[in-house]
Amino acid sequence: MEITKDIKYAGVNDHEVDLFEGQYIVPNGMAYNSYVIMDEKIAVMDTVDKNFKDEWLNNIKEIVGDKTPDYLVVQHMEPDHSANIDAFAEAYPDAQIVSSKKAFVMMGQFFGTDFADRQVVVGEGSTLELGAHTLNFVTAPMVHWPEVIMTYDSTDKVLFAADGFGKFGALDVDEDWACEARRYYFGIVGKYGKQVQAVLKKAAALDIATICPLHGPILKEDLGYYIDLYDKWSSYQPEEEGIFIAYTSVYGNTEKAVELLVEKLKEKGAETVEASDLAREDMAEAVEDAFRYDRLVLATTTYNNDIFPFMREFIADLVERDYQNRTIALIENGTWGPVAAKKMRAMLEGGKNLTFAENTVTIKSALNEASIAQIEALADELVK
Repeated sequence: MEITKDIKYAGVNDHEVDLFEGQYIVPNGMAYNSYVIMDEKIAVMDTVDKNFKDEWLNNIKEIVGDKTPDYLVVQHMEPDHSANIDAFAEAYPDAQIVSSKKAFVMMGQFFGTDFADRQVVVGEGSTLELGAHTLNFVTAPMVHWPEVIMTYDSTDKVLFAADGFGKFGALDVDEDWACEARRYYFGIVGKYGKQVQAVLKKAAALDIATICPLHGPILKEDLGYYIDLYDKWSSYQPEEEGIFIAYTSVYGNTEKAVELLVEKLKEKGAETVEASDLAREDMAEAVEDAFRYDRLVLATTTYNNDIFPFMREFIADLVERDYQNRTIALIENGTWGPVAAKKMRAMLEGGKNLTFAENTVTIKSALNEASIAQIEALADELVK
């Protein structure tokens, strides 16, 4: 794949992975992106997952031909991108390794060597001349590891964005970008919105024609669309008006309450209403939807004088990612001592700009006239 006349794609597609980072379902696999900049001096941008060492080295060989790379630029030390640094160093013993000071410390931890005799340490504002191409380095700490750098090729106006603008899914699968990029962002990067905002401000000063992430497709068309989404996500603003209902149900009564609420909301004119059973559906998808919409309903049972475990995990995931700027409504169920609403609210109360609905629904075992009336009132409040 040709990115520009001088920049070639050297990455791989992984359709063997079942769980990315040991937890995220990736039915369409993953792409581990690597790039080669051909110039008077040749730079390889990042490596790939350890399982694809030979394929990746063959890709580089096919691109460079009878030449040899002069540099390996390591932007991020997570093993899906750095696992083959040592293999590259062995294959190209005269090449230098370009990275941040913190990354070289991590290389020592991963490989037992920090390649001291081959280091080119770069930081904010550092440059590397390849000939016609000049690489400009931008530090991006905690996006989403502390050692991360991004690289801007001012000649071809290409931003190599490390894990920024990445998504789940291999490149040989055609799928919607936003859905899997959103799930990727909030699952992996979402805690670090403030740091992403800082990098976006740096990027705003650059004339960018192409974004080359370490996961997902190369972005060339309508870059404003992708940057605007990243700005919303990292500033914790709702992407769309809509109501997302996350629920758990033991014997089906809480689920019936959710179904009734969905029906009432639609009757009253709510255009977008989504519901997810946290015990049966992908938790990362649920987290994604909670951040996507401006209103969230949490419905669960009291369990061991606390919250049902899947709901507790879900709320913990939101809190960990600084959930804010939303309206939250609560539905609880309990046969003799319902406390779920109180417990859920306590978990969330530290979040910024969270508004709790005035109407809370309390179900005692099963729906009755009183709880049905509460659902009606809550639906009215949510659609106002």
